[in-house]
Amino acid sequence: MGQLAEPLPSTVSDEQQKQDNTTPTKEATTSEKIQLHIDEVTLKFPTSTGTDFTALDKVSMEVRENEFAVIVGPSGCGKSSLLYLTAGLNSPTDGEIKVAGKVVDGPGAERGMVFQSYTLFPWLTVSENIEFGLKQKKMPAPERKKIVQKYLKEVGLESFADRNPKQLSGGMKQRVAIARSLANDPEILLMDEPFGALDSQTRMQMQQLLLQVWEHSKKTVVFVTHDIDEAIMLGDRVFVMGARPGRIQKVLDVNIPHPRTLDMVMEPDFISLKREILSLLHDDLTEMH
Repeated sequence: MGQLAEPLPSTVSDEQQKQDNTTPTKEATTSEKIQLHIDEVTLKFPTSTGTDFTALDKVSMEVRENEFAVIVGPSGCGKSSLLYLTAGLNSPTDGEIKVAGKVVDGPGAERGMVFQSYTLFPWLTVSENIEFGLKQKKMPAPERKKIVQKYLKEVGLESFADRNPKQLSGGMKQRVAIARSLANDPEILLMDEPFGALDSQTRMQMQQLLLQVWEHSKKTVVFVTHDIDEAIMLGDRVFVMGARPGRIQKVLDVNIPHPRTLDMVMEPDFISLKREILSLLHDDLTEMH
């Protein structure tokens, strides 16, 4: 059976739209509690010449609870490496990372990860993929079913519950990956360019879906991208990284109210912020040459 077409987003009711239009900005609703603390983190790799390659150089940043933080930077700047360190999939050469006050020394259930590549289990259905982590926790079946149904509805895949990953489009696979991560109720959701392989239209649909899901879940999100428009569309704050060795150049507040729509890319505030990020990245690359 071939891939299923991307279903169109459901129509938002007038009542829901009215509620959305009264949603305060993230700046007003975001807690000041620090959920992620990265302190002077350096990452080096040995090379064949005997000289270490420095991927990250004394990177420090803090992400607040419930915040949507976006890390943007050029290819090879170490932004994905920083995310992998936060996930506990690698260890820093120097420095320390804490999530909810606990030092990261390996993978943990309090951190969910969504990768750019499709990481679903091909032998499991959509529902079974979402349920997988809950089974590992020995959660009772009725409770598992309730949670799976909740997140199937959240990502708009209720009618695809019994399908296999090979029958889904790329965007739908990433919806399942997001649902699977959220079903495990992590304290922080780490996303490594999850929409990078999608076509432009699907990518924009997924950005809107992710914002809706995030509004409901209020999870802390750290999202890595090289796409400036995507960074501004999604983020409460944008952490701009410089290239080789990776470091945080500047942190920018995105003071654009919610709900955020696709036509906001033409707004003066959006354009101004985009120009500032482009200038930072351009100046950094110019200094390298």
